[in-house]
Amino acid sequence: MGAPSQAGNAAIPFNRVVIGVDASLASLHAVNYAQHLLPAGAGIRLVSVAQNPRVLLPITPLVGDELSAARAELLRDAGDALNQAKDVLSQQGRAVDTELVDLSKQGGDVVHALTKAASAWHADLLVVGARQHHGLLRWVEGTVSEPLAHLAGCAILVVPAQYEASPLAAPRRILCAIDGSKGATQALRQAARLTSNQTDLRTIYVVDRAVRLTDFVPIHMLEEAFVDDGKLALENARQLLAGTPGGIDTAMISTETVNDDIAHAIVRDAQQWHADLMVLGMHGRRGIARWLLGSVASRVAHLTPVPLLLVPVKD
Repeated sequence: MGAPSQAGNAAIPFNRVVIGVDASLASLHAVNYAQHLLPAGAGIRLVSVAQNPRVLLPITPLVGDELSAARAELLRDAGDALNQAKDVLSQQGRAVDTELVDLSKQGGDVVHALTKAASAWHADLLVVGARQHHGLLRWVEGTVSEPLAHLAGCAILVVPAQYEASPLAAPRRILCAIDGSKGATQALRQAARLTSNQTDLRTIYVVDRAVRLTDFVPIHMLEEAFVDDGKLALENARQLLAGTPGGIDTAMISTETVNDDIAHAIVRDAQQWHADLMVLGMHGRRGIARWLLGSVASRVAHLTPVPLLLVPVKD
């Protein structure tokens, strides 16, 4: 089978991509999803990290042959994950190279190993699978996907374990949440680059109506400020997206007044709209009418059943 068609996606900016892989189903879903997001000629490097058994099993002292056997098994699992992912991409006509990182030799942790690999290879996208378990993102044994967003200097694509992409299509329904900040604007520009004549792009602004004990300003005054800020942010978004191919939609949504927050509101809207990709900036700015997109993005990453593209703020 040949490489996936990229008709209408010539402007996709991801040309050097690192995909972190392990033995999980989440990892395979991430590989399958990513291949349809990338242009045909994109450079792809698969990176698998073999944990240090002394760190992985700190309460079970390993010495001698036991330590050697545990390390060999971890290296074998990492190598198998690389081969499996490479086979998937090769079947689609993708050329890839691979890197196996042995933390027993190099030290450190999975997060820093992946970000170091992405930085050394000058990647513009790092792809990871997110395994959801009791509300925590897990990759191997640590909460990796969320810390990666704070360390990597490139965009991060997080693909939930339970998400199965269409086998032949790139994302067609893209949702971008904005707060009027520089980071949100850059995320929207990135989302626009992913559009084609076959895509729909929905841009939302969330009015936070939830009352919290830490709110010292009357809630109706906050709501009015949020609404005014949202109107301006969405108008700026419409101007930015003028001439963008495909369907364009903007909407102001709101949280419930109790037991709700912005992250849950974003995820609900994405599910109700049947989004197959969400795009958020990694950092935002909070004033009286701005929500902290950085922390919201982390919350969304923990909650989302939909693939999430996290876009860093560029100076």
